[in-house]
Amino acid sequence: MANSGFGQDPAPGAGDSPDDATTSFVLPRSGPFEPADISIGNEAAIADWFRSAHANAASEAFSHWDDDGEIRAACATCHSGEGFRDFHGLDGSAAGVVDGTIDVGGVVDCGTCHNAGLADITEITFPSGLVHPVTGVEASCLTCHQGRSAGIDVEEAIADLPLDEANAELRFINPHYATAAATWLGGYGASGYHYDARDYSGRFFHARPVESCNSCHEPHTLEVSLEPCLTCHQADRFEDIRIARQSYDGSGNTTVGIRSDINANADRLMDMIRAYTDEVVGAPVIYDGNRYPYFFSDANGDGAIDMEDGSPVPYGSWTPRSLRTAFNWKLVTTDPGNYAHNPEYVLELLYDSMADLGEPMDIDIDEIGLRR
Repeated sequence: MANSGFGQDPAPGAGDSPDDATTSFVLPRSGPFEPADISIGNEAAIADWFRSAHANAASEAFSHWDDDGEIRAACATCHSGEGFRDFHGLDGSAAGVVDGTIDVGGVVDCGTCHNAGLADITEITFPSGLVHPVTGVEASCLTCHQGRSAGIDVEEAIADLPLDEANAELRFINPHYATAAATWLGGYGASGYHYDARDYSGRFFHARPVESCNSCHEPHTLEVSLEPCLTCHQADRFEDIRIARQSYDGSGNTTVGIRSDINANADRLMDMIRAYTDEVVGAPVIYDGNRYPYFFSDANGDGAIDMEDGSPVPYGSWTPRSLRTAFNWKLVTTDPGNYAHNPEYVLELLYDSMADLGEPMDIDIDEIGLRR
């Protein structure tokens, strides 16, 4: 009988070896019995996991490939437990690559974070090229929340090109989604586009003992409790926590959470991207967060996405300046917990990107009270 991993080890029954003390069973080996009387040692953990985003098979993160009938190898590492184990060689295959497509229907299952082989993974490579040391379940978190691209990819794409000249060969570079680990490691992880002669805050250590994924997030529900935060912060919500005495968004309001400053600067950066593509490039852009590749053409400036053969037209007038600022904007906004994961780093990326766009539009962001 297969090891289910869900139950206890009952007394041996008919058809089983009396010496088999390692097999776990969901059902007892003999009856009669009532289902409510069956003891499942990790029932609470399973229930918690089942209501988490990691177990939601109907979500876009796990159902996107259902119509295809298989998950591409490039996506399977983080979008199925089977793909994760394949990538890290936890299934006996070679590590560092997923060997072909993976069947649909999988999620971030128990074996993704509880596989004994995780103890043998000592480092994770990020899109920037950084090789970061890990211990145990950190390997799971940092593998799947690091994004798929980094500032270095943008640098390579725009190398030696005129800053404000549209290039039809440039395409939006997507940092991907839920990039908490990328945010957390900050300048050390080099996930954002870093401007020359600028220093960037490194890994956000926060404070002991809240300096790792599992020290804040309950590992099965993924939820975070506000109570431990109240040891140092006075706030009714996570979003109301402020870690700085100065205002970064020009409002001068330091009574609100740092998230407010981040969101205001992110909104301003998007406004500047739109203004730049309209006024400097002469090719307006429209952002639609519900459709890939998110940035679309509006050639006639009527405020509607251009359509061709019934499909939206991807934006094709990127300049090196607009591409790098859009990348930073997307990296910051794709992590909804950026204000907790590394607020200093994301504020730096936003400020530098706004300063960059301000140059050709004669906007001095210091004069309007923005701070780095």
